[in-house]
Amino acid sequence: MQSQPLFDQLRAASPQISVGMLTADWMALGAELKLIETAGVRLLHFDVMDGNFCPMMTFGAPVVAGIKTPLLKDVHLMIDEPLTKLESHVAAGADIVTVQAESTRHIHRVFQALGKMTNFNDPKRGILRGLALNPGTRLESVEPLLDQLELVLLLAVNPGWGGQKFIPSTSARLARLKQMVGDKVLIGVDGGITRDNIAEVAQMGADIIVTGSAVFDGKSPLENARFMVDAIRK
Repeated sequence: MQSQPLFDQLRAASPQISVGMLTADWMALGAELKLIETAGVRLLHFDVMDGNFCPMMTFGAPVVAGIKTPLLKDVHLMIDEPLTKLESHVAAGADIVTVQAESTRHIHRVFQALGKMTNFNDPKRGILRGLALNPGTRLESVEPLLDQLELVLLLAVNPGWGGQKFIPSTSARLARLKQMVGDKVLIGVDGGITRDNIAEVAQMGADIIVTGSAVFDGKSPLENARFMVDAIRK
């Protein structure tokens, strides 16, 4: 892991939420993003799914590029063989690029390539490299990659299905991961985060907590975002 301004910024601001945009009102997306920014949100989470790595297909780099926002773009690639897709998502403005440990045989090549890329929003900011682990993936897979990472994202649900509940064993996995990595990398949790459990997840020690439908529920994104931000700050 190489220290860089963005890593240091996120470490200092930990914990914070990264809001997934899949359930936002896309007909009013600009207004909704301004609302969550007002609530103190700084990270916007893009779930890029190809319909192969996981059942759902969402969007790709053109959508990431097309969304103009001062929020940091947190791009999670749930796609097979992401190596050839890295450059287009970085060019689309990704500040964080997270790939799945299970998505390729040659995971080192992915992070080596990312390490040579420049942040299109601000070259001095750097690009955070993240490794995501499915709930059934062994934590030991992180160890050979620690010098190539700034973020480990634990999935608390299996990717590709909406409406899943937070898997309880995630708590023990997070505690064990923290023992393994110390403060070398940021730790994120993604999946099944609701108004009822976000404070508990924050207390587990996560630096970044990804939440989507709990904010963009079709009712009050501003109120929801404020609730989530307040919950983790307490």
